[in-house]
Amino acid sequence: MKSRTAIQFKVGGALVIDEVCISDPDPDQVLIKLHSTGICHSQLHQMRDPKLKRPLVLGHEATGIVEKKGKNVTHVREGDHVVLTWMNPLPAKTKKSDISKHFMSPLQTINKDLVHGVFIYTWGEHVTVRGGYVFPISKDYPTDVTSILGCAVATGCGAVMNTANVLPGNSVAVFGAGGVGLSAICAASILGAYPIIAVDLHDKKLVFAKEFGATHLINSKKVNTVEAILDISSGGVDYAFDAIGVKATAEQLLSVTKEGGVGVKNDGGTAILIGYPPPEITIDPSHFVYYQRKYRGSNGAADPKKDFPKILNWYKEGKFPLDKLVSNRYKLENINQAYHELEAGEILGRGIIEF
Repeated sequence: MKSRTAIQFKVGGALVIDEVCISDPDPDQVLIKLHSTGICHSQLHQMRDPKLKRPLVLGHEATGIVEKKGKNVTHVREGDHVVLTWMNPLPAKTKKSDISKHFMSPLQTINKDLVHGVFIYTWGEHVTVRGGYVFPISKDYPTDVTSILGCAVATGCGAVMNTANVLPGNSVAVFGAGGVGLSAICAASILGAYPIIAVDLHDKKLVFAKEFGATHLINSKKVNTVEAILDISSGGVDYAFDAIGVKATAEQLLSVTKEGGVGVKNDGGTAILIGYPPPEITIDPSHFVYYQRKYRGSNGAADPKKDFPKILNWYKEGKFPLDKLVSNRYKLENINQAYHELEAGEILGRGIIEF
């Protein structure tokens, strides 16, 4: 079967819409007709990554309907609505030689070019993926705004709920008010954090962040970010999240968390870097030794089986505005425009491609 897919043929080059040949699913795979897919900043990194083979297919969050499934896939049926996500940790004892078994199946264009990807791809009308990357959702939920559940929403919420385990009354700062950052802000608000400080370079994004629960706003172009956060939080926040991943913000994180000190149970705050890290950062070791602060990563720290239903229930209850978070919509033919606008900071929340 032939299906239209966005493909990158050269490192850093534009995406080309081409037809690929989709095969029937293997015993552990699912063939899905996609309804919509999210536009993630991670793919901007991947599109410039020379280590990834070309031609390259991308995308890792989507909603669709199961058209066919392999005989070994038992958790979904044909006709089910499903969310696709890259969040399927490999078994702890997976050997390096076996990792390729968890990747997407070989894919070819109609010109017989062998196409490469990572675990899944979602920038196409149809995809065949391993069953472990597919999770059923009720047909009562819309098939557009749920497409961002598999990465943006789960990544931001997972960092707050699982990596940090934010509790009522904890203070939070979030660097970056994009799709992931807004999801982190919203989860922190639902969990009762205060204050919730949003940091960004764009006033429009900061104003938008208030609609997701941000209580204080900082434009880093206009004020000293570290001083402003320390002032608002009376000395530092319990948790600081970096949803941007550039050197400047990654290095500021520890400085804005609260100080601990000498002795047991006198820990300082925790800095959490979400997603793609910068190549290197410089950190003053006194943050760790004298103030017992902590720095850790959060890499898709969500459990789809447990957390997806919880987040969807928040949406159903009106606590998590997925409809608002999806701020821009595009057709597959406009995917290059979508990524230019993402890079320029012109997408307030999360953009999606609709098929």
